[in-house]
Formats: sequence, C-alpha cells, structure tokens
Amino acid sequence: MKVISSLLIKLSAKKVGTDEFGNSYYEKKAVKGARRPKRFVIYDGAVEASKVPADWHGWLHYTEQTPPPEGGYSKQDWQAEHLPNLTGTKFAHRPKGHVLKGGKRAASTGDYEAWTP
Repeated sequence: MKVISSLLIKLSAKKVGTDEFGNSYYEKKAVKGARRPKRFVIYDGAVEASKVPADWHGWLHYTEQTPPPEGGYSKQDWQAEHLPNLTGTKFAHRPKGHVLKGGKRAASTGDYEAWTP
C-alpha cells in the first residue's frame, strides 16, 4: 500500500527537493476550492516525523513559501546538527539512575518531606 501511495504522489505532484536524510518533498497543485497546494514528504526508510529537519518543516507547514536552498540555511556556531527522535534506540538519552544505565540513584539529601493528608 505504501508503494502505491508514494507512486501516486510521485506521478501527481512536483518534486521540490530532498534533505540530508534522503527524504523527498513534493507539492501538488491546489484543487478547486482549496486555499493552498498540498505538500508531502516521502521518508527514506522508517516513517518518522522527527526525521524532518527544521528547514523543511517550515516549508511543509506553510510557514515558509519557498523551499529551503540547496544544502539548507546557514547555521550559527551554537546550533547543533538535527537528530531524529532516538527514543527506543540504544542512542536514547538515559539520565543517571535509569534502569538501563545501572539503576543506581544518588542518595536523598534529606530536604524532601513526604506529603501526608
């Protein structure tokens, strides 16, 4: 089913560009009565919305009228590279005391008082 729908999008819409993750972006002309054209993304690999970088997110959600330039917008020194959601993978963030990181929490400092009704 996924192959058929992506093929239909490719046949009926104009390809606008691709991002660094290999996702392809398409725009389909607005149908009669619609205010704006439809915009689509076809993911390369797993369908995960967090794989859409900020550059393309703005265009996809009509915040930007034109797609980002080839290679994306220039980035500031302090900006980190875009990472998809890593929850559920071995690269997920696990704070101190997490079960999968040893499960040892720091001892209580004594400044906590349990509430009793």
